[in-house]
Amino acid sequence: MSTYLKSFLLLFFVTLLSFQASAQLIAPPKWSIQLAEKSPSVGSEVKVTFKATIPRDWYIYSNDFDPDLGPMLTELELKTTDGVQLVNGLKAINPRKKFDEIWEGDVTYFMGTGTFEQLVKVTGNTIKLVGSVNYQMCSDVTGQCIPFEEDFTITATATGTVAVNDAAASAVVLEESVEEVLEDAEMQEATADRIAEEVVTDAPTFIDLTADEEQEGLIGFMIIAFLAGLAALLTPCVFPMIPMTVTFFTGRAKSRATGIRNAFLYGFSIIAIYTIAGTAVAAIQGPEFANWLSTHWVPNVFFFLVFIFFAFAFLGMFELTLPSSFVNKIDAKADKGGLAGVFFMAFTLVLVSFSCTGPIVGSILISSAGGALVKPILGMFSFSLAFAIPFTLFAIFPEWLNSLPKSGGWLNSVKVVLGFLELALAFKFLSVADQVYHWGLLDRDIYLAIWIVIFFLLGLYLLGKIRLPHDSPLDYLSVPRLMLAIVTFVFVVYLIPGLWGAPLKALSGYLPPMATHDFNIMENRGGASKATSLDDVPKYADFLHLPHGLQGYFDYQQALAAAKRSGKPLFIDFTGHGCVNCREMEARVWSDPQVLQRLQEDFVIVALYIDERFQLPESEWYTSEFDGKVKNTIGKQNADFQITRFNNNAQPYYVILDHQEQLLVRPKAYDTNIQNFVNFLDEAKAEFGRR
Repeated sequence: MSTYLKSFLLLFFVTLLSFQASAQLIAPPKWSIQLAEKSPSVGSEVKVTFKATIPRDWYIYSNDFDPDLGPMLTELELKTTDGVQLVNGLKAINPRKKFDEIWEGDVTYFMGTGTFEQLVKVTGNTIKLVGSVNYQMCSDVTGQCIPFEEDFTITATATGTVAVNDAAASAVVLEESVEEVLEDAEMQEATADRIAEEVVTDAPTFIDLTADEEQEGLIGFMIIAFLAGLAALLTPCVFPMIPMTVTFFTGRAKSRATGIRNAFLYGFSIIAIYTIAGTAVAAIQGPEFANWLSTHWVPNVFFFLVFIFFAFAFLGMFELTLPSSFVNKIDAKADKGGLAGVFFMAFTLVLVSFSCTGPIVGSILISSAGGALVKPILGMFSFSLAFAIPFTLFAIFPEWLNSLPKSGGWLNSVKVVLGFLELALAFKFLSVADQVYHWGLLDRDIYLAIWIVIFFLLGLYLLGKIRLPHDSPLDYLSVPRLMLAIVTFVFVVYLIPGLWGAPLKALSGYLPPMATHDFNIMENRGGASKATSLDDVPKYADFLHLPHGLQGYFDYQQALAAAKRSGKPLFIDFTGHGCVNCREMEARVWSDPQVLQRLQEDFVIVALYIDERFQLPESEWYTSEFDGKVKNTIGKQNADFQITRFNNNAQPYYVILDHQEQLLVRPKAYDTNIQNFVNFLDEAKAEFGRR
């Protein structure tokens, strides 16, 4: 049983057991915080190192980029600085850098491990540093972000001449400090154990949507690769090989069973050759290489040039061929017969068809570059499976050959269409490099203009208005070709409003960010579909806001009271200023008219910012029962509320309650499927009506 099938069955079983709730506490990184020297001398400068071991598939933001960009920077907050003075600020050591399309700017971050250093000057014999590291941990896999606070206490004794009484006092202080460190370590260990215990205890009630989303992504990629394999069959290098295959297998087998066996061996050989050869490079890939591939200009410009090269080949500028001597040697081995002959016949097919399948195979491997080892393997397997099935079937049933259409100019037309598609997709890679390094070459409107021209020319080609090398004269227009031309022109018409700022949500993953658009006529359009006035002035509305003109609250108790007065359920949005996937949900899901209308008309909304640092009056402070810490800011109280009430500490997280503060439906995390979110809202409204 495959790993993916096991994962699916496990996910299905857990789903059956956990329909009532969905929660999990995600443990923070493990921190090592210490002085670089155990006994520094008075007057010297010494480093305090902060090293984080970050969970897999998560990252923490650094502190050396624009603080107004959006994400929460890592900051050092000190309460006690006895015996030392700070020198400069907290320094991040070799963080990674990338352009973030959501925040529309450069961010720095750490994956795996992250190190910060704070330089201090020793001013006394007794050193005591008490404070916390405030930071944000996010994951592109789960689509969540979590703000954390790591408390620490550092004590040491500096070397130097001290009086006897001072030395004795220092010894007492040191002894007490050691005890404090031990107690602090024990408390942190107990907290970590409690988190782990609660995660394990509540594991059966948590549905891990990540595995399901990842599986859907892989399945979609495999489907695309499979369709690419079918498209490769229609290229002029491959289609004529089908009669050659039939000729090779006809009359060679001594029995029907032997013929079927040889045909299956032939198909398996094709799959094995493509899969093994095509994924060999994936074995050397890792997380660092993946990050380099996705962000650096060198691989992205290289992929752009490769796609352009393949596009020119498909359009007829030149032919891609392997050395004839090499192909002839392989073909000679195929003529020897036997199982080895069948294998080398498959090898001959792969080599001879390289001029047409090479660009497609290269595109699949480039699309999977930077992923885990399984992605290119599954991609090549799917491609070769589609490629091998027809040859295997024709080897078993050679009489089917009579029903095939004859080779002709239509095969070259398929190749040209693929060339246009390669040309359009090439600009995606150049766009990535352009955004990361701010070259200003491919703004969103320029990118759209290029695509409009490419697909308009493709439509003209399909109508026979353009002829390229190796094209046969087009005496008449077939119905399938006309339908494909219509689809192409419809796509062009869909793209045109994007030149004036239309969002084009279906292509949001392929287009440059809206901020690069020179002229956006849509930018002043906004607001909810039907705005309603609130019956109470929202607290903190002078510095906290909801997107798309939605009206709501930013304090839970105030919002709950408003929900009771209005007779509507309460929609809780656990969010954060630095939560990139919160912004993506708002841009891609909340902006939909169906969602906007439901949120504004059917619910009372409260946005609880987890990373808001506004300090509340001391009368509103309290000590959390969860971690024993004082919660004195809006963000800390909201985070504590999410953890203690819903056993979850990640954002975005959406909860809908009735007036008795009971769940109406299972809470929802990051999910950009609009219909799923609409169903989530409708189910909650219906359940509220029943109660």
